Amino acid sequence: MNTLKNLSRRQWLQRVGGTTLAGTVLLSVPSFARAAQPNVVVIGGGFGGATAARYIKRRYPQADVTLIEPSKHYYTCPFSNLYLAGLREFDELGHGFEDLKAQGIHVIHDLATVVDADKKQVQVGSSGQALSYDKLLLAPGVDIKWNALEGYDEAASLLAPHAWKAGPQTQLLKEQLEAMPDGGVFLMVAPENPFRCPPGPYERASMVAHYLKHNKPKSKILILDAKDNFSKQGLFQQGWEQHYGDMIEWVPYSQDGKVIRVDAEKRQVETEFGEIHQADVLNVIPPQKAGAIAAAAGVTDASGWVPVHTDTFESKLVPDIYVVGDATIASPMPKSGFSANAQAKVAAAAIVNSLLDQPTAEPYFANTCYSLIAPEHGISVANAYALEDQKLIETSGGVSPIDGDATFRQLEAEYGSAWYQAISEDIWNSPLAKAK
Repeated sequence: MNTLKNLSRRQWLQRVGGTTLAGTVLLSVPSFARAAQPNVVVIGGGFGGATAARYIKRRYPQADVTLIEPSKHYYTCPFSNLYLAGLREFDELGHGFEDLKAQGIHVIHDLATVVDADKKQVQVGSSGQALSYDKLLLAPGVDIKWNALEGYDEAASLLAPHAWKAGPQTQLLKEQLEAMPDGGVFLMVAPENPFRCPPGPYERASMVAHYLKHNKPKSKILILDAKDNFSKQGLFQQGWEQHYGDMIEWVPYSQDGKVIRVDAEKRQVETEFGEIHQADVLNVIPPQKAGAIAAAAGVTDASGWVPVHTDTFESKLVPDIYVVGDATIASPMPKSGFSANAQAKVAAAAIVNSLLDQPTAEPYFANTCYSLIAPEHGISVANAYALEDQKLIETSGGVSPIDGDATFRQLEAEYGSAWYQAISEDIWNSPLAKAK
């Protein structure tokens, strides 16, 4: 891929900042043709759901918008790797919902358990309350496919954490990392595509390496991968060699990197050709699927993911249900927080336009994934997308240059931190403390 083809880097940042975070292209103020007060229910308070709730209410203040999210604080997977490295406190990953409530959005901290698409109702778990909707938006994120790797079930994750949903699993993995002896092996199992955050495992390896370099320098990181290539591979491997020497070993699929069996009690894994690997800390990132409420709503297909109309992100299987973020089939957009935020703004505009009997606006999308290899060494991949024949296509973008100097890498690290603060404010209105 060419580096930022068709756009200068400054033009790219201007376009991403203006279009995706502020929403200026998608969210012009409509005329309110109806007097009725429609009900919009949003399930999931992460990058996609909280964005959608905010932008629906902002664009259509008369709408009754309800957000259902079990947790009173949403902890982000983005930047959780920095927590493992000791560069962020765990509380810095958490975001509350007070500002959304202040905007007039009803926030229910409970679990949505049932969607009745015929009756257009959502049932809330502990209370049994049934909420009626005119439009429903799901942003359920991912769930783990338990036992897709033999031996890796929910009980096994308490011994060999996946930490692919930020929260107690992330804290457990850090505790295990801190307890690991110097000279130990941190073994990561990386999944096949598709999965949440394609560069995430490799940033995690980088941040674990940073921690080990300064605290347990005799240790080793082993990545057993079910793929033969990964996002920003050349940049990651260059950075690993520069900062960590031979501490990180990556074993691709073609060299027997695919794990088929896990023994969490022994902290062992077995590969396709029968090799047993022993770990001191075992981090298993297993295959994934759309969050459970998506299946309950009948919007997933045989793949376990959600097919959507990418001009609106309405489900292809059930009308008046929209799905954004990691749960969707929206290739070539990756499953990332930035993608979820961008898709939510398109879905919000589509929902409001539909409620007001206005035509669907032409959508544009952007995504940037920043990754940290060392505290002052950042890399990124950035792309813009548009519709062509009802399919998403990549229109411009690229990766950080392979020959970037130390100043460029430091700026990328700073851009990543600024992105996280800006998007957090855009979604939850959460100013964040700076990284250590």
